[in-house]
Amino acid sequence: MSSLKATDVAPPAKASAARKRGAKHPEILFKRVYDAPDPGDGQRILADRLWPRGLAKLKAQIDFWAKDVTPSTPLRQWFHQHPEQFDEFRQRFLDELAALDAERNVMLAELRTRLTEGRVTLLTAAHQLEDDEAHTHLRVLRDFLVSR
Repeated sequence: MSSLKATDVAPPAKASAARKRGAKHPEILFKRVYDAPDPGDGQRILADRLWPRGLAKLKAQIDFWAKDVTPSTPLRQWFHQHPEQFDEFRQRFLDELAALDAERNVMLAELRTRLTEGRVTLLTAAHQLEDDEAHTHLRVLRDFLVSR
Protein backbone atom coordinates (compact mmCIF):
# COMPACT_ATOMS: atom_id res chain seq x y z
CA MET A 1 0.00 0.00 0.00
CA SER A 2 1.36 3.39 -0.96
CA SER A 3 1.16 6.53 1.15
CA LEU A 4 1.72 8.79 -1.85
CA LYS A 5 -0.66 11.66 -2.40
CA ALA A 6 -1.39 13.84 -5.39
CA THR A 7 0.02 16.78 -3.43
CA ASP A 8 3.41 15.08 -3.44
CA VAL A 9 3.85 15.62 -7.16
CA ALA A 10 6.08 18.51 -8.16
CA PRO A 11 4.09 21.72 -8.63
CA PRO A 12 4.56 23.94 -11.65
CA ALA A 13 7.61 26.14 -11.36
CA LYS A 14 8.99 28.93 -13.49
CA ALA A 15 9.57 27.69 -17.00
CA SER A 16 13.17 27.10 -17.99
CA ALA A 17 14.37 26.96 -21.60
CA ALA A 18 13.91 23.16 -21.67
CA ARG A 19 10.36 23.40 -20.35
CA LYS A 20 9.50 26.09 -22.89
CA ARG A 21 10.39 23.54 -25.57
CA GLY A 22 7.72 21.20 -24.22
CA ALA A 23 9.61 19.18 -21.62
CA LYS A 24 7.41 18.24 -18.68
CA HIS A 25 8.15 18.56 -14.99
CA PRO A 26 9.73 15.50 -13.43
CA GLU A 27 7.38 13.51 -11.23
CA ILE A 28 8.83 13.71 -7.72
CA LEU A 29 7.04 12.08 -4.81
CA PHE A 30 7.86 12.05 -1.09
CA LYS A 31 7.73 9.09 1.24
CA ARG A 32 9.11 8.00 4.58
CA VAL A 33 11.90 5.49 4.08
CA TYR A 34 10.31 3.27 6.72
CA ASP A 35 7.15 2.86 4.60
CA ALA A 36 7.00 -0.30 2.50
CA PRO A 37 8.35 -0.01 -1.05
CA ASP A 38 5.67 0.16 -3.72
CA PRO A 39 5.98 -0.53 -7.47
CA GLY A 40 4.55 2.96 -8.05
CA ASP A 41 7.51 4.58 -6.31
CA GLY A 42 9.65 4.57 -9.43
CA GLN A 43 13.27 5.11 -8.48
CA ARG A 44 13.67 5.23 -4.71
CA ILE A 45 16.20 7.88 -3.72
CA LEU A 46 17.23 8.37 -0.11
CA ALA A 47 17.67 12.09 0.47
CA ASP A 48 19.07 12.05 4.01
CA ARG A 49 22.68 12.60 4.98
CA LEU A 50 22.56 9.85 7.61
CA TRP A 51 21.38 6.29 7.05
CA PRO A 52 18.02 5.75 8.82
CA ARG A 53 18.28 4.03 12.19
CA GLY A 54 17.31 0.39 12.33
CA LEU A 55 16.73 0.01 8.60
CA ALA A 56 18.46 -2.80 6.73
CA LYS A 57 19.81 -1.69 3.35
CA LEU A 58 18.25 -4.67 1.60
CA LYS A 59 14.80 -4.01 3.07
CA ALA A 60 14.91 -0.32 2.12
CA GLN A 61 15.26 -1.06 -1.60
CA ILE A 62 17.12 2.18 -2.26
CA ASP A 63 18.17 2.83 -5.87
CA PHE A 64 20.40 5.80 -5.05
CA TRP A 65 21.57 7.53 -1.87
CA ALA A 66 21.84 11.27 -2.50
CA LYS A 67 23.50 12.05 0.82
CA ASP A 68 25.64 14.92 -0.46
CA VAL A 69 22.59 16.73 -1.87
CA THR A 70 21.02 17.25 1.54
CA PRO A 71 21.42 19.97 4.16
CA SER A 72 24.92 20.11 5.60
CA THR A 73 25.38 18.81 9.13
CA PRO A 74 25.68 22.33 10.64
CA LEU A 75 22.54 23.48 8.78
CA ARG A 76 20.61 20.35 9.76
CA GLN A 77 21.60 20.84 13.41
CA TRP A 78 20.72 24.54 13.29
CA PHE A 79 17.26 23.80 11.86
CA HIS A 80 16.67 21.11 14.48
CA GLN A 81 17.21 23.81 17.12
CA HIS A 82 15.14 26.44 15.23
CA PRO A 83 12.27 24.60 13.48
CA GLU A 84 10.13 27.74 13.51
CA GLN A 85 12.60 29.42 11.13
CA PHE A 86 11.81 27.36 8.04
CA ASP A 87 12.10 30.31 5.65
CA GLU A 88 15.66 30.95 6.84
CA PHE A 89 16.46 27.23 6.60
CA ARG A 90 15.01 27.12 3.10
CA GLN A 91 17.20 30.00 1.92
CA ARG A 92 20.35 28.56 3.49
CA PHE A 93 19.68 25.14 1.95
CA LEU A 94 19.00 26.71 -1.46
CA ASP A 95 22.34 28.52 -1.13
CA GLU A 96 24.07 25.20 -0.37
CA LEU A 97 22.42 23.57 -3.38
CA ALA A 98 23.40 26.47 -5.64
CA ALA A 99 27.01 26.11 -4.47
CA LEU A 100 26.91 22.38 -5.27
CA ASP A 101 25.46 23.19 -8.67
CA ALA A 102 28.21 25.72 -9.36
CA GLU A 103 30.83 23.10 -8.43
CA ARG A 104 29.18 20.61 -10.83
CA ASN A 105 28.58 18.17 -8.00
CA VAL A 106 28.54 14.59 -9.31
CA MET A 107 25.74 13.47 -6.98
CA LEU A 108 23.52 16.39 -7.99
CA ALA A 109 24.17 15.61 -11.66
CA GLU A 110 23.27 11.94 -11.06
CA LEU A 111 20.05 12.95 -9.32
CA ARG A 112 19.09 15.16 -12.26
CA THR A 113 19.78 12.32 -14.68
CA ARG A 114 17.54 10.00 -12.69
CA LEU A 115 14.77 12.60 -12.84
CA THR A 116 14.77 12.36 -16.62
CA GLU A 117 14.20 8.60 -16.45
CA GLY A 118 10.72 8.73 -14.91
CA ARG A 119 9.04 8.91 -11.53
CA VAL A 120 11.28 9.41 -8.52
CA THR A 121 10.37 9.04 -4.87
CA LEU A 122 12.54 11.02 -2.47
CA LEU A 123 12.81 9.17 0.81
CA THR A 124 13.54 10.50 4.27
CA ALA A 125 13.40 9.35 7.86
CA ALA A 126 11.58 12.57 8.84
CA HIS A 127 8.35 11.98 10.71
CA GLN A 128 6.25 14.82 9.32
CA LEU A 129 5.56 14.06 5.67
CA GLU A 130 1.83 13.49 6.05
CA ASP A 131 1.09 17.18 6.59
CA ASP A 132 0.95 19.08 3.28
CA GLU A 133 2.55 22.03 5.05
CA ALA A 134 5.33 19.96 6.61
CA HIS A 135 8.58 21.86 6.58
CA THR A 136 11.08 19.40 5.22
CA HIS A 137 14.22 19.57 3.15
CA LEU A 138 12.59 17.34 0.51
CA ARG A 139 10.30 20.14 -0.59
CA VAL A 140 13.22 22.55 -0.87
CA LEU A 141 15.25 20.01 -2.85
CA ARG A 142 12.31 19.32 -5.17
CA ASP A 143 11.75 23.02 -5.78
CA PHE A 144 15.43 23.50 -6.54
CA LEU A 145 15.50 20.60 -9.00
CA VAL A 146 12.40 21.65 -10.94
CA SER A 147 13.45 25.30 -11.12
CA ARG A 148 16.71 24.58 -12.94
